[in-house]
Amino acid sequence: MSPTSRTDRLVMGDFSRPDGARHPHHPRSYEITDPAEAGEVRAVRELGRELAAAAGDDVFGCSCGHDDGTRHVTPASNRLLDPLSPDGIPARHRARWVAAAPGALRAYAAALAAGAEEPAPPHGVPLSVVFGWLGAVRQEPRDAAWLLAERAPVRLLAAAATGELAWAVRESDRAGLEGAVRFFAGEEFTTRHPKRRRVPDTARDLLLRHARSHRPGDLAVLERRLLRAPEDRIRRS
Repeated sequence: MSPTSRTDRLVMGDFSRPDGARHPHHPRSYEITDPAEAGEVRAVRELGRELAAAAGDDVFGCSCGHDDGTRHVTPASNRLLDPLSPDGIPARHRARWVAAAPGALRAYAAALAAGAEEPAPPHGVPLSVVFGWLGAVRQEPRDAAWLLAERAPVRLLAAAATGELAWAVRESDRAGLEGAVRFFAGEEFTTRHPKRRRVPDTARDLLLRHARSHRPGDLAVLERRLLRAPEDRIRRS
């Protein structure tokens, strides 16, 4: 598949509703890269320009994008770009993210996508599955669901004990190790008390080996932050 053309990529800025309501997990800016969705946005903006011109209004605009020229607000553009609109583009991005979530985590993802601030975490889902969920998150493009995609698995991982995380590293496949390295190199793990950063050698070696081969930029952080446990003994709770 060829990369998305810059012509089709729209960078959308903040969206402010008159009532001040916000989706709690919507990013301040995001990208629209699907050509059909980009075409929808340009069509409603063109309609807004035509309506403004017909009314003799040259200043009626909005700051909901940065791609080209003057933007004009219409009811259609509000419905299309409002993060709280159930049939808007941000809702579509979140729906696609939910559909791609592992089956055992889909209800949790759907609750976040619907706007729940602190949904109940799923029960009985191995942390290796959560590592794989995080590992599947693409760094680019950053659509209207990217903030959720990064936060959701990290929320679940940050609540786990280090021993449980280390056991999950042992059970993880390559995608899971990708997510594990991202988590262990991130702030949610590295800001823990030193005693909570002691990782048994087996899990530590797996993380360092994956970082060395696939995420060299994280290697120095891992080597500095992953403290050695006194012995390589991990028990399942």
